[in-house]
Amino acid sequence: MAVNRVPVLKRCRALGLDPLFLGIDKKSTRDNKKAGRKVSEYGMQLREKQKAKFIYGILEKPFRNYYAKASRMKGQVGENLMILLERRLDNVVFRMGFARTRKEARQIVDHKHVLVNGKCINIPSYLIKAGDVIEIREKSRDSARYREVLETTNGRIVPAWLEADNEALKGSIKSIPTREEIDVPVDELLIVELYSK
Repeated sequence: MAVNRVPVLKRCRALGLDPLFLGIDKKSTRDNKKAGRKVSEYGMQLREKQKAKFIYGILEKPFRNYYAKASRMKGQVGENLMILLERRLDNVVFRMGFARTRKEARQIVDHKHVLVNGKCINIPSYLIKAGDVIEIREKSRDSARYREVLETTNGRIVPAWLEADNEALKGSIKSIPTREEIDVPVDELLIVELYSK
């Protein structure tokens, strides 16, 4: 399986991204050497795509598949794309505060710690639906890992479209998110422009 091994803070600096969107509290003290340079239109479009891929931890081929799926759906392609990315199971586990980062959420799902509607799902890209109930498996709940995670994510705000119970490590999806409810700093219109060339 392909893994992106670029240092996170270095990548954040290059993309002009706050590490908090990835669930990381650290700040980079270095300056971005390319900050003052003029970026072409293509460069801006490419940066937005790379930003979205980096935030959600997706490689090029799956990202292109999400774009193709979003273009077949009703409504605006860019908004559909962001909603599809937000509906991924690993992202929902992260948003509920059951993981510190999306990478950790992906690992939790991979290791079969997550139940969706009572069934064990170990596919991080599984798309959740409104009404789904997501919980951490009973065997895993008592582990020290989740106590540490909950201490770290205690102050994190759970989005309005989700409902989370940190004591029971359980949550539900109230509704499918709208673009206004997704706080990711990505201009999806530039991604659409890039792919529609």
